[in-house]
Amino acid sequence: MSIASIQVGNKADVHYLLRIADACLILSQRLGEWCGHAPILEEDLALTNMALDLVGQARGLLTRAGQLDGQGHDEDQLAFLRDERQYLNPVLMELPNSASGNSRPGDFALTQVRNFGVATWLLLLWQGLERSSDAEVAAIAAKAVKEASYHQQHAADWVVRLGDGTAESAAKAQAALALLWPYFNELFADDAVSAAAVAQGLGPAWSTLKPQWQAQVAEVLGDAQLSHPKDSAYVPTGHLGIHSEHMGHLLAEMQYLQRAFPGGKW
Repeated sequence: MSIASIQVGNKADVHYLLRIADACLILSQRLGEWCGHAPILEEDLALTNMALDLVGQARGLLTRAGQLDGQGHDEDQLAFLRDERQYLNPVLMELPNSASGNSRPGDFALTQVRNFGVATWLLLLWQGLERSSDAEVAAIAAKAVKEASYHQQHAADWVVRLGDGTAESAAKAQAALALLWPYFNELFADDAVSAAAVAQGLGPAWSTLKPQWQAQVAEVLGDAQLSHPKDSAYVPTGHLGIHSEHMGHLLAEMQYLQRAFPGGKW
């Protein structure tokens, strides 16, 4: 017997936290797909551990979002029992691990380029959230900063190794960068939700992170000898609940056990 979906309210603070929690949760699902498939054992372990870090970050924010929403939903229900339009992660996180649309075994260069861009963004975001007016959010951020810092350095090292490596690895890294670049725009999208978060001191507007993100990314791309892609006006709408064709397939796999066997716990 499957279990019915839940709905969350429209409170701005809840949506602000869900956007970040879902970003971590959905990217962790994609990184978890590398378990047993990475090109070397050390990377198999590293990607899996990073996925677990992201799950931990998501858990903390989902729990807090559930408390603020006031409908009694816990982290498990929020993680597994929402319909697609109720997830607020940027589209970037749900994209498959390869340009072909296949997540396994995936494109290692695409994974590392995405990891670097997202980890750089999350590190800046967590640093801002350390000053949150919500003490629980600030505590979650204080722990997450350390994890995001490692994730960023790990991925940056790989971007440089790939870009400054063989002709084949450089070509794959450059192709991944070109594919993903327009999707990074969503990481800096602002609206009434972010304005409300700033007004109450909950967290920073995503747009304020862009200058530092651009500077840090440009430095690594320079070290990797990768060309900076042309800017695009395209802004995906995952943070508004409008996702790509890949999201439904991801959720069908991610939610199966919870929906088929209600009440399961992490």
